Amino acid sequence: MLSKILEYDDNKALLALYGPHDAHLHHIEKHYGISVASRGNTLVLKGSDANRLHQAEQTLNTLYDHIKRGRPVDDAYVGRFLQSEKAAMLQEHDTDNDVVIHTRSGTLYPHTPKQKEYVQRIRKTDVVFGVGPAGTGKTYLAVAVGVEFLLQHRVKRLILSRPAVEAGERLGFLPGDLREKIDPYLQPLYDALHDMLPSDHIQRLMEMGTIEIAPLAFMRGRTLSDAFIILDEAQNSTISQMKMFLTRLGQNSKMVVTGDLSQIDLPSMADSGLPHVRRILRDVPAVTFVTFSRDDIMRHPVVAAILEAYDKDAEQNQT
Repeated sequence: MLSKILEYDDNKALLALYGPHDAHLHHIEKHYGISVASRGNTLVLKGSDANRLHQAEQTLNTLYDHIKRGRPVDDAYVGRFLQSEKAAMLQEHDTDNDVVIHTRSGTLYPHTPKQKEYVQRIRKTDVVFGVGPAGTGKTYLAVAVGVEFLLQHRVKRLILSRPAVEAGERLGFLPGDLREKIDPYLQPLYDALHDMLPSDHIQRLMEMGTIEIAPLAFMRGRTLSDAFIILDEAQNSTISQMKMFLTRLGQNSKMVVTGDLSQIDLPSMADSGLPHVRRILRDVPAVTFVTFSRDDIMRHPVVAAILEAYDKDAEQNQT
């Protein structure tokens, strides 16, 4: 039996490394097939494979280093980290400036290879489509890069939009003025934004028109120049709405379109502009499609299992 002894000097960071009830250590034990025992500020790793012990050591040291820098490391993150490219991936993120995202609230890192590709594509391509299941970071990362572009004065405006499909003709029956009627459908965009910027800063930028959050219908007839523009929940835009939105692109602007083809709320799936645009624009230069999978889900680990169960049920019902 081989062993390694790791010593750390920051007890607070060490507790975060262990996780609640040593959950992070249990993840690492199971993943590498080793045992990990904690003794004060020391970890003792034991196993029969020297290579796996070395990989576990790298993982622990890398996670500890990120915790020391103030990066949040929770149970879901450790699980996703181990499923992707292990310690080498995070170390690459540290030095790879084209995937590190700087916002007022801190530094963000893509967690999976597909998320890394997505951020790279957004930075280098005029129009990017992020397509895949919920929880894969499609909207969150797009908003993060948009905020970064705004703070770096690479664009003058950040525009976030969503179709308010669920409201339909019932919108007029909801209480309040137009803003109060549509805000519930735009709330996920507000949530992402508040993770990137202080609330008072967001309010000030919205009052100045620097940040705009609006339903898709409000985009008609506009030309959006010097702007970072995001269309979320694009599967609920019609073919004509998608065409309208994409043709709003002006000089020195970027567009990111996100959607989940399994969550179409339109009366007919054939009405959705997202599968249609993916088919007709796939060979157009300066337009990129990034497709996420369940492996990229960053929510609670059980979310991927739930989605898989629903997919299997749908397949069985079709046969």
